[in-house]
Amino acid sequence: MSQWGQLGFNNASSPLMEELIYFHDHVMMFLIMIMVAVGYMCVSFLVNRFTCRTVTEGQAIETIWTIIPAFILLALAFPSLRLLYLLDEVGTPGVTLKSIGHQWYWSYEYDDLDSIRFDSYMCPTVDLEPGDYRLLEVDNRVVLPVNTDVRVLVTSSDVIHSWTVPALGVKADAVPGRLNQLSMHMNNLGVFYGQCSEICGANHSFMPIVVEVIPLKEFMVWSMSLYDR
Repeated sequence: MSQWGQLGFNNASSPLMEELIYFHDHVMMFLIMIMVAVGYMCVSFLVNRFTCRTVTEGQAIETIWTIIPAFILLALAFPSLRLLYLLDEVGTPGVTLKSIGHQWYWSYEYDDLDSIRFDSYMCPTVDLEPGDYRLLEVDNRVVLPVNTDVRVLVTSSDVIHSWTVPALGVKADAVPGRLNQLSMHMNNLGVFYGQCSEICGANHSFMPIVVEVIPLKEFMVWSMSLYDR
C-alpha cells in the first residue's frame, strides 16, 4: 500500500513485481551514470578556458560515442525482452478468476468454483471502519490462496477498463468482447489494493480493487462457506 511521501514502489508481493523492481534499478543505474558523465562534461566545458580552433574532426571520439550508447541499449533491451515474455507466461493455474469491468464496479467469477460469483463496489465513506482506506475499500474482496498460480481473465461489459494491482505487478486492459489474461503467484499474505487504470467515465476513480491473500486451507473454508449460502 502506498504511503504519503513514498517515492519508491510498493513492497513486492509476487515474483513478477520483484523482477519489475530489479529491472527498474537496472535502468536507474545506467541513467545515473549517464547523468553524472554529462553533468561532469558540462561543468568541465564551462570551467575549462582552453580552446582549440584547428580541430576539424575527431574519429576516435565519434566512434566512442557511437559504440558506448549501442552497448547501453543492448544492456537495457535484453533484460526488458526477458521480462516482457515473463509477464505474458501463463502456466497451469491452480485457480482461475474472471474479472469483468462495469461502469463503475467490478464483478468476479471463480471458474473452478461454479457457484461463486459476486459484484465488488467501492464502500462509501460513511461505511468505513477506523483504519480503512478511503476510496480503496470494497464491500466484497477478491480472495485468493497464497503460493498458488492464479490465472486472471479480464474483460468488460461496456467500455475499456484496466485491472491493476501494483504490489502484485499485474495490469491488464478490460476490453469489451475480448478476454485478456494474466498470471499471478502471491508469495506474501495480506491485503493488496489497486484501481481501474483506464479512464472509463465520470466515476472512473471509484472502481477500487482489493485482493486478500490467505492460506490455502482458509481459502477452501471461505469457498465452502459461499457454497452454503
